[in-house]
Amino acid sequence: MGAGAAARRPASHRGVRVFARRRVRVLAVLAVPALLVALQGIAHWRGYEGPLESLFRDYAGIPKSMTVPWAGLVLALVGVANRYRVIALAAAVGIDLVYAGVRLALGGPFTVGNGPVLVLTGLAVLAWWRWSGRRRRTALRAAALGALLILATKVGDVWLHITVDLRPRVLDQYVMLADHALGDPAWVMGRVLQVLGPIPEAVLHWVYIELPAAAIVVAVWQLRAVAAGGRWPGHYLVRTFLVLGLVGPLVYILFPVVGPMFVYGVDGNGFQLGNFWPGVVPPLDRSPEALLFSDQAPRNCMPSMHTAWALALFLHTRRRADGTLAPTWLRWGGTFWLLCTLAATLGFGYHYGVDLVAGAVLCLTVESALREPERGWGWFRVRLVGAGALVLLTLLSGYRYLAVQMADHPVVAGSIVLALLAAVAAGFHATWFARRRASVPLAAGSDAARTDEFLAAPADIGAGLPAAVYLRKKGSASRGETADVLPYSAAVSAAEDSTAGLRGEPVESR
Repeated sequence: MGAGAAARRPASHRGVRVFARRRVRVLAVLAVPALLVALQGIAHWRGYEGPLESLFRDYAGIPKSMTVPWAGLVLALVGVANRYRVIALAAAVGIDLVYAGVRLALGGPFTVGNGPVLVLTGLAVLAWWRWSGRRRRTALRAAALGALLILATKVGDVWLHITVDLRPRVLDQYVMLADHALGDPAWVMGRVLQVLGPIPEAVLHWVYIELPAAAIVVAVWQLRAVAAGGRWPGHYLVRTFLVLGLVGPLVYILFPVVGPMFVYGVDGNGFQLGNFWPGVVPPLDRSPEALLFSDQAPRNCMPSMHTAWALALFLHTRRRADGTLAPTWLRWGGTFWLLCTLAATLGFGYHYGVDLVAGAVLCLTVESALREPERGWGWFRVRLVGAGALVLLTLLSGYRYLAVQMADHPVVAGSIVLALLAAVAAGFHATWFARRRASVPLAAGSDAARTDEFLAAPADIGAGLPAAVYLRKKGSASRGETADVLPYSAAVSAAEDSTAGLRGEPVESR
């Protein structure tokens, strides 16, 4: 009886875990429409467009974005076969052309985005209604990711309005003082862009606004084999993007900042402190205060979410799921997008330098919580996530309560800020990139797997070999020739010579 109970216990535990996972999924699915309805009610009450209104426009009106609906559809197509991808893309293009033609005929603007939203919806209905098994699960999961990407932008637009309603005053004077410790990088990059001229400015602007498109390219590369094999990687870029989009905007409420182009530039709608940016660094005001500011500027600077998302994109373009290097074009593309995004956030006056530091720390912290879930929540992960959260809290507290001291001692304060960022980055690299853990499974047949097998081989070349090793000449078995038999010591010497050659060591003549 005891043995039977012991045999049944693991199965019961597995059943409990499966039930818990299903319950979480059901609650998550129900939370999405509940959130949309709640935000729609708030938007209607406050007098701005809600997420359901914006979503309706994607179906039957003028879409708010041309890129995001197409990005959502492309992401959804990773879960279906090539035949359905071609059909879906052709249908989306055709619908968009019809909608755009009707709008132009009625005197409306040229825009696209209706087609991919309609096709994505139809694809989800088809998978739910007609397909079954693994094919259905894969298609629905991919469609859900595409839909979440679109819905996340709707929620984000409403949240920016909410930040204005909840925080009419902004803390830009404090952040300006803290940013002096980093050398006022927003002013430096603003002047650099003025010197470079319109072409680099146009490139940076395009990179900045098309970050979702770059993210979809990386996500499609990561999930390209899902439809064929039905197996999803443990972690991929879309997960990080969505979690960052949930966590980061909460800080907007705690630390409302609008950016130098508004408070110190010409876009403040009469609320600016002067026309300083980017030509002149304003004099240091050692009596900062929270400023009542225009309701046209969202409080979305601290932390810099574009920095967080671009850094996440950079991290996910370094390696494949099995630990081997990603393709060269992808690694260079991720580097290019990160550098251009950093230059744009500062050069256009959207952010202060300390915003970027906070965004980078937030990204590394969230990525540490999500990366390699198969390793569980050991002390290595708790330590890294806890340290990242503590550093972020320390930075925000310093910006708010030690801003004057940071401006008075810029070298010391700037060194501390950069050292905190470097410490989080070093811990992240040591945990996830410096060496491969033995507990992480590698793809069978991959370069990383073969390397690990070689490194795990016994140090003694002759360990486990029989008393005599048969070394056959090529083709000897097919010709019926007699095998050459070498004694154990000679075989070991030959093996040592072979491995020494692989390591690049000189082989002594024997």
